[in-house]
Amino acid sequence: MPVADFKTFCRMIENAQAKGHAIPAINVSSMTTANACLKAFAEKKSDGIIQVSIGGGQFASGLSVNDSAEGAAAIAEFVHRMARRYNIYVALQTDHCQPDKVDSFLMPLIRETASRRAKGLPNLFNNHMFDGSTLPLQKNLDTAVSLMRLCAENDLVLEIEAGIVGGEEDGVSHENAPSQRLYTTPEDMMEVYRRMKEVPGGVYMFAATFGNVHGSYKPGVVKLKPEILKQGQEAIRKAFGPDARFRYVFHGGSGSVLEDIHKAIGFGVVKMNVDTDAQYAFTKAVAGHMFENYNGVLKIDGEIGSKKAYDPRAYLKKAEQSMCLRVMQAVDDLKSEGRTIFGS
Repeated sequence: MPVADFKTFCRMIENAQAKGHAIPAINVSSMTTANACLKAFAEKKSDGIIQVSIGGGQFASGLSVNDSAEGAAAIAEFVHRMARRYNIYVALQTDHCQPDKVDSFLMPLIRETASRRAKGLPNLFNNHMFDGSTLPLQKNLDTAVSLMRLCAENDLVLEIEAGIVGGEEDGVSHENAPSQRLYTTPEDMMEVYRRMKEVPGGVYMFAATFGNVHGSYKPGVVKLKPEILKQGQEAIRKAFGPDARFRYVFHGGSGSVLEDIHKAIGFGVVKMNVDTDAQYAFTKAVAGHMFENYNGVLKIDGEIGSKKAYDPRAYLKKAEQSMCLRVMQAVDDLKSEGRTIFGS
């Protein structure tokens, strides 16, 4: 089945909120990691989201090109082809784009989608994330509203963030962010809802922060407060009426306690990002292959090694399968198994 179109992606989001699960969103940087996601989603009969960050796009474009938008577009084109072979829906998204990267990363990809639409072709991506969390809220939302108008014109969903996700992601560090910035206030959430209503027909998801931290930490280090999401939903319903609601995104999902994940879903999370744990699963398999085949992957003491051992396909297949299993675990954690809307 081709990558989900706009209406189908909106159905995926609505289905998650209505059925009480969240869509797993996995960051990729290559064909191999994208294949791991597709296989996992299909095995679990779960719809899913494949994401490309600025750094992931740069990597995918190669050392010489080093162009984040070109690399992201190349991965998206690959997924469009491979997704036809699976009986689930998959959506494509770009991840954290800071304000200074909008012109070099988001805009070329949105223009590419506009060009494709003019030719009767499907959108390149389904969803783009603008991360203006480092800006004062009003400047953040000024840019978000402007991008939302552009996205609405092209049947694209926009993801925004208010509050700061701690830790480091894709080379951008918030390790020393003030603790109060890790928790979005109900007042800020009401302002987000008010401003985003300015765009008729616009569809967005909201990454409100409730102690989220990118990366992987020992148990007890990360202090999540999912109740903040509930407080936000209650605040906007009180201010804007009973039909007001957020479609929340859970950033920094790797290493989170299952109880907190399920609470967050109950308070309106429809999408959770997983990156660090997937990276670790991929690399662990590569490391295991190297340790097990040390004399084969290296030409030691004048020997010739083993081509079967050092052929990149040997260890990348293992890495793909290992990452696939971790993505399958994410599907289970998010209660998404068997929830595909494919065929419905």
